[in-house]
Amino acid sequence: MSNDANGLGWIAAGGDPRSLGRALGMAGRDAVHRHLLSARIWQRVNDPANAEGLARMIATVQARFPTIWAEIEGLAEGLHLPVHQVMAWNCRGDLLASVPDGCTTVMLPGPTPVLAHNEDGLPFFRGASFIAEVTPERGTGFHAFCYPGSIPGHTFAVTRAGLVQTVNNIRLVGVHADTPRMVLGRAVLAAPDIESALSVLRASPNSGGFHFALSHMADRRIVSVEFGRGEVSVRVIDAPSVHANHALHHGSGCADQIVTPSSRDRQARGTALLAQGRADPLVLLRDTGGSGLPIRRDAADDPDEENTLATAVFHVTQEGIQWSIYDQSSDPATYAGKTA
Repeated sequence: MSNDANGLGWIAAGGDPRSLGRALGMAGRDAVHRHLLSARIWQRVNDPANAEGLARMIATVQARFPTIWAEIEGLAEGLHLPVHQVMAWNCRGDLLASVPDGCTTVMLPGPTPVLAHNEDGLPFFRGASFIAEVTPERGTGFHAFCYPGSIPGHTFAVTRAGLVQTVNNIRLVGVHADTPRMVLGRAVLAAPDIESALSVLRASPNSGGFHFALSHMADRRIVSVEFGRGEVSVRVIDAPSVHANHALHHGSGCADQIVTPSSRDRQARGTALLAQGRADPLVLLRDTGGSGLPIRRDAADDPDEENTLATAVFHVTQEGIQWSIYDQSSDPATYAGKTA
């Protein structure tokens, strides 16, 4: 596995939680200081109006997820930034109803299920994001796509326990979170199986909105999970499906959420392509056709301020997870491997 010239980096990080976080922070420090600190979204999440909600979530994480809090402290050290500012950034989807975290997931059930995912984020992070090969001092190792300044667990990942996780933003309104959704995503990476992952989410449902697609080498279901604002909705996927950035089965979320034109168009286009039998996940995620905004996102004027930064394809077999990660829309894969 090696990085070519197309810009998606690779780092190895491990040790105790603080050391792990520090390594992630150092890897993203230049991009955060160069781009993120001057961005409007950074100013919005760090607005003093969010102080009460931020303090509530800090207290929850310190009490319930102390190792993840230590990782965030290390992240702040590596970034050379105050921990409360870094924590606010990692609570962005809990403090704000709409943030520039996009993504599209393709879910193909069957004897060898496939999960595939476009990671769509702030365009200035192209060339600065990276895959982290994480070997913690204790617990489960994993590979995950990481944004500068963010903990793992809110993009796509595969763990050495055989769990695959892909994550989509859901823009729920009226959230008064006590647990950050990104911390829950990070906690799921330590789960040995799907049911344990669901237990993590059900124990702390009052967060911002996320969609997780989960699969595991031991049972090979694909489970669609929409959670946030005190509710967790779980569906087993039994037909080829796509998921963009709005709730499809989360009861209160379907009734009260922000659906952007991009999310609406990507959901409709992906569903139409699957209905036509066009189920090659890589072709689908690279699609730029249709009458609306495209699935593959490269426009400088994207209305949600998001571009496709990476695409991942996971084949879930009894012997392990075969994975390929693509930076640009051309072959071959930037990285590929198997996690058993």
